[in-house]
This record gives sequence, structure tokens and C-alpha cells, in this order.
Amino acid sequence: MNAERRRSPLSLAIGFGSAKHGVEQWWMVRVTAIALVPLTIWFAASLIAHENSNYASAIAWLRTPIVSILMILLLLALFYHTALGLQVVIEDYVHSKLKDSVLLGTHLGCLTLAVAGIWATLRIAFRG
Repeated sequence: MNAERRRSPLSLAIGFGSAKHGVEQWWMVRVTAIALVPLTIWFAASLIAHENSNYASAIAWLRTPIVSILMILLLLALFYHTALGLQVVIEDYVHSKLKDSVLLGTHLGCLTLAVAGIWATLRIAFRG
């Protein structure tokens, strides 16, 4: 009888990493997705409500504290959710030596976009 056939499923799985790592990422994708639902609805409704507004009224709208906070929360949730989703796709479908570089580039890109958006929002909120 083959030695592999006599081993238990647990002994075959040992050494392939912890199953707990993916659970945290899975939960964070769900949490950010749930957070994005009301934030995206708020943002879309705000854009529709300010459709005919000029630049000055758009800046005045973004300067209000609640709008600035919601915009920052939207940016954080959006780019974190994007980074997690792209990580899953890259881990599943990129099978080359570039996988780590592509993951790093993706995470740095999402971080850069989030920081730029938050910086712009704070700049408008505090300077006008």
C-alpha cells in the first residue's frame, strides 16, 4: 500500500501554513464591503444633489466637518478593500517570480492613492 494513502488528511496538510491567516483577510473584505455600501450611497446621493453646483459651493460642501470625515472614511474603506481584493486575485492567478513585486506594487499604489485623497480632503477642509 502506498505511504501517502495511509497518512491522515491532517498529516498531509501539516506544513502548508496556517488556515487562520485567510480568515482575517476574509473578514476584512466583508467589513470593508459593508462599510462601503452606505458610504457609496451617501457619496452618490451627494454628487446628484450637487449636480448643478459650482466650484465654490463644492468646496464649501467638502469643508463641512461631517462631509470631510465621511470622505476620509470612504477613501480608507475603498482603497483598503481594493488592496485586499487585488491581493486575492494576484495570489490566485499570478504564478511567477514577480508575484511578490506585483503585490508590493499594488499595495503601495493603493496606499499612495488613499494618502493622496485624504491629503486633498484635509487640505480643502482646513484651507479651502
